Amino acid sequence: MENTVVSIGRIRIEPGGGLFVIAGPCVIESRDLCLDVADRLVEVAAATGVPMLFKASFDKANRSSAGSFRGPGLVEGLKVLADVKDRSGLPTVTDVHLPEQASEVAKVVDCLQVPAFLCRQTDLLVACGETGRPVNIKKGQFVSPEEMSNAVDKVRATGNNQVFLTERGTFFGYQRLVNDMTAIPAMRALGCPVVFDATHSTQRPGGLGHASGGQRDLAPILARAAVAAGADGLFIETHPDPDQARCDAACMMPLDWLPDVIRTCKAIYDLVKKGEPS
Repeated sequence: MENTVVSIGRIRIEPGGGLFVIAGPCVIESRDLCLDVADRLVEVAAATGVPMLFKASFDKANRSSAGSFRGPGLVEGLKVLADVKDRSGLPTVTDVHLPEQASEVAKVVDCLQVPAFLCRQTDLLVACGETGRPVNIKKGQFVSPEEMSNAVDKVRATGNNQVFLTERGTFFGYQRLVNDMTAIPAMRALGCPVVFDATHSTQRPGGLGHASGGQRDLAPILARAAVAAGADGLFIETHPDPDQARCDAACMMPLDWLPDVIRTCKAIYDLVKKGEPS
């Protein structure tokens, strides 16, 4: 199948076209936090030569507990994302949970993201596709890589071919995700660029009872393995003080780790690309 080329802002994404990173806090905690993280991402991009996209969610609708912080909501969240884009120049990515949100989000954000738990929701996928914006579909923890062809087809049926996929682990037991790196070439075979979610892949869903646990120290290891397996990009949720983060604190990567992690992954990416048949 012919490979898709996805353009997000000024960043061109395609298989073998160069490593890129989607990064940012899990949820919009405040405008100041998002602007500070975005400023750091600009510095990391300049230092590593790896293009960065900023991601944060205006709403986390799938938190473990009803009392967990969800974010500022659509209206205030989009204001923050617009400010991030204006100040930093970084393309922006955010989750869309409901079909009726898609058109409003697309007015502000460069790329719409379909959460893993919603990757089979036809109305949501179609609504995102109809905006004409690039769509990142996160692979559900409950589906095979090959099944993601159905999700891709739903977006493409709208006439929007700007679609790519993100691998984030699979359930193989209670409160544990396991990563099968063969999922990366399997989904690339669908003609889509494939991103690897290095931080959510360390998640222990519901592991703290009221919230998800995680092992952030494993994220750099998984990121290296994914790039070696052919991932086109990395998804890394990051925070200046992860232990104080209001969502996914246990698996979010400290901002200070990013430069070294990305430099190492870029070196692996370049080595793999060099060894591929021309």
